[in-house]
Amino acid sequence: MQTSIFLARLIGPVMALAGVSLLVNELAFRKMAQEFLRSPALIFFSGMILMPAGLAVVLSDNVWVLNWPLIITLLGWIAVISGALRIFAPDRTIKIGKKAIVRKEYTTAAAAIWLVIGAVLCYFGFRPGV
Repeated sequence: MQTSIFLARLIGPVMALAGVSLLVNELAFRKMAQEFLRSPALIFFSGMILMPAGLAVVLSDNVWVLNWPLIITLLGWIAVISGALRIFAPDRTIKIGKKAIVRKEYTTAAAAIWLVIGAVLCYFGFRPGV
């Protein structure tokens, strides 16, 4: 449980801030995402960072019980899979990304999801008595 709390404290604020930032600066983030998607090298490099980060989460906190630490486990596995896809198939990743960023409702939904998950992790990581 201590590892889950540590990871909630680490991941929660970053996700919440990213969600708020995306909601507030949606146009700027769309432009940044378009620029990012023009570079297969950046896609590959991000996979080289994302996959080991996800593996670190999964190897240290692979909790499959129906409780809040499951959120961290799922985020870890999503990072592993997303990182592997970026390394193995950067061109396919670019196609998927381009389809996603053209729809404003997708970026708004993603921002809301990031904000909610970040807030939930902050709650469980920083709640009194922990």
